[in-house]
Amino acid sequence: MTDVIRYILRFMIGEHLADDVTRFVGYTSDVSLFPDYKVVIVPSGFFDEGTYGTAKTRPVIPLRSIKKIPFLFGAPDIERIGDTIVVHADLVASAYFLLSRYEEILHRDIRDKHGRFPGCKSLPQRAGFIDRPVVDEYGKLLRKCLNDNGVNVDELFPFIRKINLTHDVDVPFSGRTWRNVARKMLSGRNPVAVIREKYSPLEQDPYYTFPWMLEQDAILQRATDADRCQSLFFFRAGGTARQDRPHYDLRGKDIQSLYSLCKQYAVTIGLHSSYQAGINPSLILSEKRNLEDAFGMEIKHNRHHFLASREPEDMEYLEKAGFTDDYTVGYADVAGFRLGTSLPVRYINPATRRLSNLMLHPLTVMDCTLNEIKYMNLTGDGAEEYCMRLIRHIRDVNGELTLLWHNTSAVERHGYLRGLYSKLINHVGCEFHTNIKKQIIHV
Repeated sequence: MTDVIRYILRFMIGEHLADDVTRFVGYTSDVSLFPDYKVVIVPSGFFDEGTYGTAKTRPVIPLRSIKKIPFLFGAPDIERIGDTIVVHADLVASAYFLLSRYEEILHRDIRDKHGRFPGCKSLPQRAGFIDRPVVDEYGKLLRKCLNDNGVNVDELFPFIRKINLTHDVDVPFSGRTWRNVARKMLSGRNPVAVIREKYSPLEQDPYYTFPWMLEQDAILQRATDADRCQSLFFFRAGGTARQDRPHYDLRGKDIQSLYSLCKQYAVTIGLHSSYQAGINPSLILSEKRNLEDAFGMEIKHNRHHFLASREPEDMEYLEKAGFTDDYTVGYADVAGFRLGTSLPVRYINPATRRLSNLMLHPLTVMDCTLNEIKYMNLTGDGAEEYCMRLIRHIRDVNGELTLLWHNTSAVERHGYLRGLYSKLINHVGCEFHTNIKKQIIHV
């Protein structure tokens, strides 16, 4: 467990800082050791044998706050004992609870119809901080304590550190398979129009909005830089569940055309592991190999279909399959900070308390989360305001923004989502230039 606690301390203090900064922060209740540190966080007993994994570790709502930041365990006090600043809020256990999805092993009986832990039942939503990356805020608090006690820790100027523009290839085409042709004819569509749609140029398919989406992504990439902003496409490569339809041929002409377009825009390719693989994670490896064989490349990135990473321990299968990065972790029903952070964080198995090298990139916003009646059901103005709030919070903690927009959401008749994507792209691009100017003036 020591390595996990050490990692969480390092993560909160800031991985952009020198490693030796962590030596100034202790996690102990032994008063005799306080003089060894500039800042001490007092443990609440969360990790104690006989306590960990039991009902004793369930936070009590309403939560208390320290410096206006909600925390889960300990007391809302900061005091000076000798030359040491002592924080009685157990920020380590609070961060661990959120980063590891610990809540989900306490409540294995709470799942939605797809087997997912629902955001509406989560502590961040019930306690009212789903829209705040509180773990990143803990880090800012610790850095301030260090500075107040003579350790020169430079606070980064507010900016968005990384932008991931992600797109799941679920339904790439509207009418280019015989199955779709039959379905449309049975629904009463004009047979001639349906056949014409099947054999029309790919760019005329109403769902083939990928060129538009990639050009939107390119606008932001040009406004920032390639290292800071990347496009990622996640392709399905298996699955026989009803939710895995429609199937598409990875080696077929149309998907290969899309893959060529992705290469033209230097898109990072990932696996969109199937709904079925979410139920049976042992299938992930074979799907990864299917995609690698079809595209002739090594696949290192993953996102689960339906965001259905059902149990925290299922991430073990991704690591065993050779993935390095996962972009699944967000709630389908509410946008925000499922892990309490906007930064990529190493996967922690809360059942075994093992620290993995698999990096989890928290999902900030999925398009359909905003507008679907069964989810947030926001108006266009409400969705824009909410997204802007999340972006502001990410900027304030120097975090990472990850958006998920489907090609079907870019169809103009599907409401405000197409226009909202453009607004977010332009807003982040303008903010990037504004922050660059402020940094120059500040320096």
